[in-house]
Amino acid sequence: MPNEVKSLNEECGVFGVFGAQEASQITYLGLHNLQHRGQEGAGIVSSDGKKLYQHRDRGLLSKVFADEADLDKLVGDRAIGHVRYSTTGNNSIANVQPFLFHFYDGEIALAHNGNLVNAVSLRRQLEEAGAVFQSTSDSEILMHLLRQNKHLGLIPALKKSLNQVHGGFAFLLLTKDKLIAALDPNGIRPLCIGRMANGAYVVASESAALDIVEAKFVRDVQPGELIIIDQQGMKIDHFTTNTQLAVCSMEFIYFARPDSIIHGVNVHTARKNMGRLLAQEAPAQADIVIGVPNSSLSAASGYAEEIGLPYEMGLVKNQYVARTFIQPNQALRERGVKLKLSAVRGVVKGKRVVVVDDSIVRGTTSKQIVKMLKQAGASEVHVRIASPAFRFPCFYGIDISTRSELIAARYSVDEIKELIGADSLSYLSVASLIKAIDLPDKGDAPNGGLTVAYFNGKYPTKLDDYEAGYLASLKAQTAREEGKK
Repeated sequence: MPNEVKSLNEECGVFGVFGAQEASQITYLGLHNLQHRGQEGAGIVSSDGKKLYQHRDRGLLSKVFADEADLDKLVGDRAIGHVRYSTTGNNSIANVQPFLFHFYDGEIALAHNGNLVNAVSLRRQLEEAGAVFQSTSDSEILMHLLRQNKHLGLIPALKKSLNQVHGGFAFLLLTKDKLIAALDPNGIRPLCIGRMANGAYVVASESAALDIVEAKFVRDVQPGELIIIDQQGMKIDHFTTNTQLAVCSMEFIYFARPDSIIHGVNVHTARKNMGRLLAQEAPAQADIVIGVPNSSLSAASGYAEEIGLPYEMGLVKNQYVARTFIQPNQALRERGVKLKLSAVRGVVKGKRVVVVDDSIVRGTTSKQIVKMLKQAGASEVHVRIASPAFRFPCFYGIDISTRSELIAARYSVDEIKELIGADSLSYLSVASLIKAIDLPDKGDAPNGGLTVAYFNGKYPTKLDDYEAGYLASLKAQTAREEGKK
């Protein structure tokens, strides 16, 4: 969701490099192309093979490293970096990653993208065993588990620890002589490997981060893999072979940059396919098609091409306004939409408009956009959503973990249409979403190798600590629906 007026908040972005001079500067560039994945904090840890060096702070990458001296002090030819949005833990400096841990037998840095569904119970067990946590982030749990198992040796201890954490995760760890990457058994969070012309290895959340440092794409990290990079090169290992690909479909719908490639699929192409299939499923009698900047523009162009209508710029985004999702209440959020987007009166006045968006979460933004377009003179506004209805929570790294926050969990499509003031409303089907993305390496994985649980409630993992609350929300939803009858 790069620079969007939205109600979902991203996960995080991780980047690592091994074997390149000025590794911290390369990591800074890589994080720049991952900034859309988190704006609350950023940090880099580097190593010269003897010692680890850290700088981190809250805010955008450019703010955190506004003083070049903070980057220059991060010496060495290996580094990991992180841009953060807090899916768990509050926005304090203690939660900004990468974490750097100092032990009597060495130093380890850790960066994490995703969310652990058994974090609460694991933390309780660890604290009862004497562990002292320095942050409220679930990411720190892995390090405590690693130390608990340290008698096994680093790699065996890490393998055991990774099998104790559940959920969606992409971890990067840096020691003085190793860069290690690990991906959850379902590959829910994306992670890829590249190689620079000088032979240095790069690991990043998205391939767009490889491009900015001119690293050639090598491969995606596969579910359950443990990638170990050191002076001898890269070794591919596994912490589990009990795996089943289930990439987060929201990466393609919403989060990733359009120029990124995830498991062989270009994000822009996938979104354009979503728009084309949406036009086939839900055509509208209209004059023009417009998209909601920015992540909906690809889908809108696909919709317009398929239906044979002009694709116009009916909404303009102000690039220099702070992100609205941080606003503390609904009234300020609604005002933030007006600050961010403007309708182009000369384009929409007197026209029947199809507005294509990538999702409806709480409904605030959609309602404001419809109102804005009608105030600008649109005679009709037909809303088309290039993803299925977001009816179930995400427990793997998006900050929606209760159904009460999701408008589609509480209202029918017709009711949502009335609530947002649209003349019509349609969503893309789950089947068409899977067809639009069409992962080439899905094998016989269910749902085309994608996590589509947000739309159908079929999660690829156990929900552990979230299970009771989730089942209670389903029960409450059933009661509400019965009450409507």
